[in-house]
Amino acid sequence: MNKEKEKKTKNTSFIDAWKNALEGIIYAITTQGNIRKQLVIAVIVMLVSLFFDLNKAEFLCLMFTVVLIIIAEMLNTAIETVVDLYTDLYHPKAKIAKDVGAGAVVIAAINAVIVAYFLFFEKISTIGTKIIDEVTNSPIHLAFVSILLTVITIVTLKAASTTNKHKFIKNNFMPSGQTAIAFAALTIIWLTTRNVVIFTLALVLALTIAINRYENGKRTKAEIAVGALVGILVVVLLYGMALLYFGTTQLDKIIDILNGTFLRK
Repeated sequence: MNKEKEKKTKNTSFIDAWKNALEGIIYAITTQGNIRKQLVIAVIVMLVSLFFDLNKAEFLCLMFTVVLIIIAEMLNTAIETVVDLYTDLYHPKAKIAKDVGAGAVVIAAINAVIVAYFLFFEKISTIGTKIIDEVTNSPIHLAFVSILLTVITIVTLKAASTTNKHKFIKNNFMPSGQTAIAFAALTIIWLTTRNVVIFTLALVLALTIAINRYENGKRTKAEIAVGALVGILVVVLLYGMALLYFGTTQLDKIIDILNGTFLRK
């Protein structure tokens, strides 16, 4: 009996550890409204950051701040769950545990406000016509945000599929995460290089990942197809927004910069 219990509470392999971690993330997203709101804010912040001339240190600081809030909220959820597991009755120490967890979230939020102030206040004051120039100088940033939004989309769909309300997604439109990321990268490579040889090599790699997922029995053909579609659509929509906002001339300029950056690598 003890051995069986130990099996359930301990990870037997590295893969199991990742699966359990993913289940924890999905649980937090599906049950905690605050985390869902924070993910929405994270997406908005990443999109808005495209219009500011953030250097690497500033962008890393911004991302760390966003992630810190989500981590604090997840830890608060974990503390509340453990406390509720041991007692359903009011207890001063249980209240302290929950209050401290909530306090950690508040401190992380205050930290986010301070970071946002120092990163954006001066830049907002000079936003004007400088916005277009800043985006055209951030090609790698645009590609990174595309991949990150793809990951968030996949995690959100997986989280939605675990609820009874969205079983239709799980049964019909559950995407393969690895395939989605592979095809998102493939789409970025085509949009940024316009090079048939490079695109072909990237296509072979993307297809290899998709076929591997199917042959290993991890995903069905439909899940792989939906995953590829999600990856492509997220990137196309983001770059399409750039086209609508900046116009053809500016988008061509972005692509030229991307080409130059890629070739220099």
